Amino acid sequence: MDCPYVNKCGGCPLREMSTDEYRQIKKDWFAGLVHAIKQQDIKLGEAIFIADGLRRRAELTFSYNKGRFILGFNATQSHEIIDIEKCVAITSGLNEILLAVRRFLEEFCQIKNTQKIKKKMLQTAITHGEIWLTEADNGIDVLIEIDDELSLQHRILISEFVATEDKIIRISVGKKFATAETIVEKVKPFIDIAGKHVFIPAGTFLQPSKEGEQALINLVMKYMGETSGKIADLFCGVGTFSYPLAANIKNKITAVDSSTELLNGFRQTVNALMLPNIEIVQKNLFKYPLDEAELKDFAAVVFDPPRAGAVAQVQKLANVPMNDKPQKVIAVSCNPHTFINDANTLIAGGYEIKEMTMVDQFVYAKHFELVALFMKKGEENESE
Repeated sequence: MDCPYVNKCGGCPLREMSTDEYRQIKKDWFAGLVHAIKQQDIKLGEAIFIADGLRRRAELTFSYNKGRFILGFNATQSHEIIDIEKCVAITSGLNEILLAVRRFLEEFCQIKNTQKIKKKMLQTAITHGEIWLTEADNGIDVLIEIDDELSLQHRILISEFVATEDKIIRISVGKKFATAETIVEKVKPFIDIAGKHVFIPAGTFLQPSKEGEQALINLVMKYMGETSGKIADLFCGVGTFSYPLAANIKNKITAVDSSTELLNGFRQTVNALMLPNIEIVQKNLFKYPLDEAELKDFAAVVFDPPRAGAVAQVQKLANVPMNDKPQKVIAVSCNPHTFINDANTLIAGGYEIKEMTMVDQFVYAKHFELVALFMKKGEENESE
């Protein structure tokens, strides 16, 4: 798609390429990973490319200075904000509300707030912040991140804005890396995963697109094949893989993550759906990974860590005695560099890669995701 912000906005640095040229360079980058992995003859699955214009989340920056309001994305390698009216990378649903969001935020920033600063009562205004727009399956979820406290006038304006915008179903406000306060919630935003309505907390991590999410699920299920029993879903997030894996009643899913807010929402959804074969465990897997004694009971392990990778957890998997190792490990990664480290640790610990597949849902960006199937050395994948 044509974009008026090419070479300005830093979100899609490869957008000027033709489709064929772009896809080939992504395939080449992915194929280049194997040279750093300490295993010969790695099978690459057919690359999956997600169409443009399907990103269901947008993180925009705004500023208000000397009467000028700006809303947009950062310029390439810069803190400069490129003012935008629409974005060809995001869904039509998000684009349709951008103008209304812009008007709301400009008015939001003009509200004066009386605060006590260094023993003096001063009038201040919100001058900058970030806004997350997420297209859930039942409407638009909004999270505003600012350093300032909300006044009563701010809260009234938020309520009025939500009342006049049918598509917006929730607005929350908070500081970065802190739990957000929900100001207005018409209904709880949800996404569909494996036919289940999964309610999402404000600002929670989601895959960039529904289509990309489904591609990752399909690969995990393909690589799981006929394997069943106890399965660990590590860095489980909202349960992207737990729900489809739990559809097989032979499976007992142990879903592990560290976020209290996220897991509370996950637990409420599991209880509401009365799913008896998902156990939710809160644990910081970077500091306290599942140990060798815990891991030996699993038939398979799925892990989808943040960009930092899963170094501590894969080392524990590598340390499990050969006879006790989970038969399969399925790795989902958004960072090829940390994946290489994790892969080499698993290979040194007695696993081998049977197949790895690229999923390109960060369209025209330099990022891509992948799913890789590891099996204990000497064992064959039943789907082969």
